[in-house]
Amino acid sequence: MSVNLLIVSVGITTVDQLRSNQSRRLIAGPLCHVTKQRPQREAELLDGGSVYWIIKGHIAARQKVVELERLFDHEGEKCGVILDSELIETELFSRGPHQGWRYLEEEDSPRDLRDLVEEAENDDDTEGELSEEMAAELKSLGLL
Repeated sequence: MSVNLLIVSVGITTVDQLRSNQSRRLIAGPLCHVTKQRPQREAELLDGGSVYWIIKGHIAARQKVVELERLFDHEGEKCGVILDSELIETELFSRGPHQGWRYLEEEDSPRDLRDLVEEAENDDDTEGELSEEMAAELKSLGLL
């Protein structure tokens, strides 16, 4: 069973902005998010885990973790989380800020937006659809 990491995307206000920043960084090589601590649950993370990005108080996107690298600088050892280049939007989940990263269990992870769209297209009973923002607001109020 896999586990995910939950990381706040500092200074980013939209998924499109994150995608744009990362596309510029891809020119230099693989995407690498540097953290101070190496995840203890490395095997679970590398078994299909993802980084879920918190943007403006909501989990909004994810990227598969490809590998973990040992990095060194003047402060000592760090961990480089190498990410897949595909940024997958998720349903919005309200989530407060925190420092560093946190584990996010697979069963607590938001679903991919593309899966939700596919479900809605296959559901004949769908009358109207909620926007992402409306769904997130209703979830934060405990109504969904």
